[in-house]
Amino acid sequence: MKQHFKEEELIMYIYKDCIPALHAAIDKALREDIDLQDKVDQIHRAISQLDKLQLQSPSRKSIKAILEYAKKRGV
Repeated sequence: MKQHFKEEELIMYIYKDCIPALHAAIDKALREDIDLQDKVDQIHRAISQLDKLQLQSPSRKSIKAILEYAKKRGV
């Protein structure tokens, strides 16, 4: 019987941040379920692509506009 894991559980598995019982269950399922293997591979690729992004801070003009808006709205 196929087990269905939440995407969050698979991400925790990839980062080795899940409880041992979950890790063992995913390991076992990966040996038997090609669709799950594909899903984990897809998440690995997404993480790899995200790691390659060079994030930039917002411009001072944007920050100033946000702060002025918040001030006017009393946030």
